[in-house]
Amino acid sequence: MGANPKNMKAVRTIVVWCSLCLTAPAWAQESGSVFNFLKLPTSAHTTALGGKNISLIEDDPSLTFQNPALLASVSDNSLNLNFMTYLRGAKTGSAAFSRVAGKRGTWGTGVQFVGYGAMKETLATGEELGDARALDMGLSGMYSYSLSDHWVGGATGKFIYSRYADYTSVGLAVDLGLNYYDDEHDFSLSAVAANLGGQVKAFGDKHERLPFDLQVGFSKSLGHAPIRFSLTLVDLTRWNGKYYYHVSKEPKGSSILMNHFCFGVDIIPTQQFYIAAGYNFRRAYEMKAAGSSHAAGLSVGAGLNIKGFKFGLAYAKYHVSSPTLSVSASYSL
Repeated sequence: MGANPKNMKAVRTIVVWCSLCLTAPAWAQESGSVFNFLKLPTSAHTTALGGKNISLIEDDPSLTFQNPALLASVSDNSLNLNFMTYLRGAKTGSAAFSRVAGKRGTWGTGVQFVGYGAMKETLATGEELGDARALDMGLSGMYSYSLSDHWVGGATGKFIYSRYADYTSVGLAVDLGLNYYDDEHDFSLSAVAANLGGQVKAFGDKHERLPFDLQVGFSKSLGHAPIRFSLTLVDLTRWNGKYYYHVSKEPKGSSILMNHFCFGVDIIPTQQFYIAAGYNFRRAYEMKAAGSSHAAGLSVGAGLNIKGFKFGLAYAKYHVSSPTLSVSASYSL
C-alpha cells in the first residue's frame, strides 16, 4: 500500500522543523540576552495557566504570540487587545488581528510593548537633567498553514525595538511553530522555537543575544469531565542552573529539571465560561529565593465568551514588589 502524499509531506516538514530546532546556534546555551520582554505572556488565559502555553486550541488571536501554528484555530477577522500591569510603574500590552487566507492558510499581525514610565535622569553630582523614558516594542507578522487534517505549521517574523533614555537597539527574529491536534480526543501537542535572530543595532559596541527558547507542550481534556490539563516545557536547550538563576543558591538535580515545567488546568463547565489556574515552577523558585513565598508561582483567572465577544482576567505575581493583573478582550468582526 502506497504512502499518503499529504502525510508524507507533513512528515518531511516535521523532520525539517526538528532539524532546525536541534541545530539552533550554540550560543543559545550561553548566558546573556536582550529583548527579554518577548517572554512575557500576551494573553490573560496564558497568564492564568502559568504564563507559558503553546498548545491551547482556542479562538483567541493572543495565543498566537506564543505559537504561530495556533493561528489556524482563530476565526476570520478576529481582533484581540491585552493589557497587563507588570512591575511597579511599568505597563505592558498587545494587540493582534487574524485573517483567513484560502482553505489552509491564515495570516495575522501583532504588536506588543512594555512601557516603563518616566525616570529622573541625573548626573553623578545629583544634578537633574530631566526625565528619561524606557520602552520595549515588537511588531509581528504571522502565518500558519494546515499541512494535513491534524498538523499545522506556522512562522512569525518580528521587528524589535527598544529605547532606554538615549540608547536604542533594533533586532529581527523568527518564531517557528508546529501543532498536532486530535479533535476527537481533544489532544493538542506543540513545539516552538522562539526568537531565532539577532540585533541589527546594538545599544553600544557589543551585540547581545536574543532570548532563544525551545519549547514543547501539550493540552488534553479529561474524558467527558469539563477539565483540561496543559503542560509546557521551556528552555530545552539550557540545563545549566547558573544560566537562569541569579540567586544566592544554585538549584541542583531535580530543581533544575522541574524549573523547566509550567503546569495549567482549565475547568470549563460550559462553552461560554472557564476558570483557569497554573503553576510556574521557575517563577516559584526565583521568588522564594528572593524572599517571597506568598503565592509564588501560582496564577489564576477566568473568562467569558458571549456571542463572539471574549473577555479574560488573570492574576499572577512576577515580582516581590507588586502583583500582576492581565485583561484580554477578543472579538470576531
